[in-house]
Amino acid sequence: MRTLFAPLRRALPLLIVVALLLLAAPGAYAKIRTPGGGDLPFYARIEPNFVVHTDDWAAIVFYRPPRCVPDDFNLLELYDFDNFFKCNPPTTDGFIIWSGEPGLSNPIQIKLWGLGAVPVWFVAWPELEQALGDGSLTMPELRAMESLLIGSANFYTETLHPDGVKVPMINYVAHGALDDGRSFQVHVVFVTEGVMNVRIEF
Repeated sequence: MRTLFAPLRRALPLLIVVALLLLAAPGAYAKIRTPGGGDLPFYARIEPNFVVHTDDWAAIVFYRPPRCVPDDFNLLELYDFDNFFKCNPPTTDGFIIWSGEPGLSNPIQIKLWGLGAVPVWFVAWPELEQALGDGSLTMPELRAMESLLIGSANFYTETLHPDGVKVPMINYVAHGALDDGRSFQVHVVFVTEGVMNVRIEF
């Protein structure tokens, strides 16, 4: 009897692994990756509940050229489905991983990288915090701030797990130079429940 069942016993671990892979396959194949990053429907990374800042400085990354953002658009609203496609060229590219059919399911991850010159603007946090008090921030307001420093990131990478996934998260890194010649670095890690770690260095 041992002779007859020995091959089965040796094959049993392999059969278990194959069975587990088959059970997992439908979930694995349901996730679909599509190109995306240059077609995101917003201009800049700033929202009422997401302002990247330290005690001294705030940083705003632009996914579209600042020069073509409409003057009357409230940046805190983030999305501008009607006009964003008129503001070109995009400053990032990347991909989106969907939980199911693209556009009809939730994105579970968005990965972006810079296309060589991603605009990053810095403003003294106390000045920006005061400006945000009325729930609005426009490009003319931002340009008029006394502390404004304009930079361009030659390296930018961002990973986003949007709302609706188990743990919403954003992580981005930007390195580049300011218009005055100084270099800058920004590193941001934000996890749901308001846990944010920000490093801004000039």
